[in-house]
Amino acid sequence: MADKNFDVVVIGSGPGGYVAAIRAHQLGMKVAIVERDRLGGVCLNWGCIPTKALLKNAEYMNFLSHAGDFGFGIEKVTVDFPRVIQRSREVADANSSGVNFLMKKNSVTVFNGSGFIPRQGVVEVRDADGKVIETLTAKNIMIATGARPRTFPGIEVDGERVITSTEAMLQKEVPGSMIIIGAGAIGVEFAYFYNAFGTKVSIIEMQPNIMPVEDEDCSKEVARAFKKRKIDILTETRVISARRAGDGVEVVIENKKGEQKTLNADLALNAVGVTGNVENLGLEGLGVVVERGHIKVDRFMRTNVEGIYAIGDVVGAPWLAHIASHEGIVAMEHMAGHPTHGMDYDNFPGCTYCQPQVASVGLTEKKAREMGYDVKIGKFPFKASGKARAIGETDGFVKLVIDGNYGEILGGHIVGAEATEMIAEICTARAAEATAETLMHTIHAHPTLSEGVMEAAADAYGEALNI
Repeated sequence: MADKNFDVVVIGSGPGGYVAAIRAHQLGMKVAIVERDRLGGVCLNWGCIPTKALLKNAEYMNFLSHAGDFGFGIEKVTVDFPRVIQRSREVADANSSGVNFLMKKNSVTVFNGSGFIPRQGVVEVRDADGKVIETLTAKNIMIATGARPRTFPGIEVDGERVITSTEAMLQKEVPGSMIIIGAGAIGVEFAYFYNAFGTKVSIIEMQPNIMPVEDEDCSKEVARAFKKRKIDILTETRVISARRAGDGVEVVIENKKGEQKTLNADLALNAVGVTGNVENLGLEGLGVVVERGHIKVDRFMRTNVEGIYAIGDVVGAPWLAHIASHEGIVAMEHMAGHPTHGMDYDNFPGCTYCQPQVASVGLTEKKAREMGYDVKIGKFPFKASGKARAIGETDGFVKLVIDGNYGEILGGHIVGAEATEMIAEICTARAAEATAETLMHTIHAHPTLSEGVMEAAADAYGEALNI
């Protein structure tokens, strides 16, 4: 009979859980993972990875629509949409298989089922009917159960006409029209994807700008690009109701003046955020504090109950895979008594993979000014970049928010091709406490898009050479 005693049991195998399990093994701990579905969690199977595969297809579609600019005469493009969807599933399957390999390589024992914590130090593995099939003991327990799409009263999600991101990845044919409720990262990415394949897309957002967490200049730049692609954007507008109506949907909206209007489409996508998977874990009986649908933790990812940690989307914003992974590493190092400073949420990248891409780190210009900083702004448009012109991607810019007194890089914001790759330079500079002048005097390869970072830093000091 297999040993069921572990140093740590991780419930959930997403990018937080499986990374944490590997780090636990590296630190000499005996570790198990409990997973009710597929290894890799939502990110690898239904989120980050397969959506990026779909978005790559959308990029190709947009390229083909103006291939003549590059000298290619393509008279007619046919689309096998089921194959587009199938490719994304193949990518997801390959990544899930890769996690399975990593679990074996790092001696992580995997139990299939749902995890339930009846008391400290014990995890029950239950099947779909709630029957206990394994009982595990552990010195520590980590909850990494992720999150699911949030729903609101009036938005009647049925998975067929009013859908979530999961169903949006599995459509068998291109819808003629789609209303997207919410203009965060999920909403704008799917707007870009379906628009590329010919769907008439409308985005509804309560805030004054789409992508409301981003710097306003970035939000406005993406909005301009979307409007050029004939995507309808309704901001400062809330959804009163969304429900199936025959073979389509009926969405009632209200603008800031209180005026209501009914919109009709083939599909409505609910993209208004996520809520933590905190149910059916035994948290109430343990006394674990849950606030507004998320588990409360400290900077070492400890809950208020000794021996129980939580990481990832289940602990709340920012709901990002790379944050979950880092939280998992911090938590395991703390368990093992390994030196760790705990989580620092001041320097992480946020990325959105529509085109133009959006990537940011640190403070927006508005936030920096509200905090009382003497702000310098450096900005470099990609239309002034030789590399951007060469590849036909001149939308967007690099923007740096700089402390005028000390040169500290308070924030970095990029809109444009490969923005999500370029942001790492600014993150590294901030982590190393480099100044904007350091970026300005660092020799960048020419021609590259990343020269825009150097040029933006120079612009803040009136020394830009190409604008």
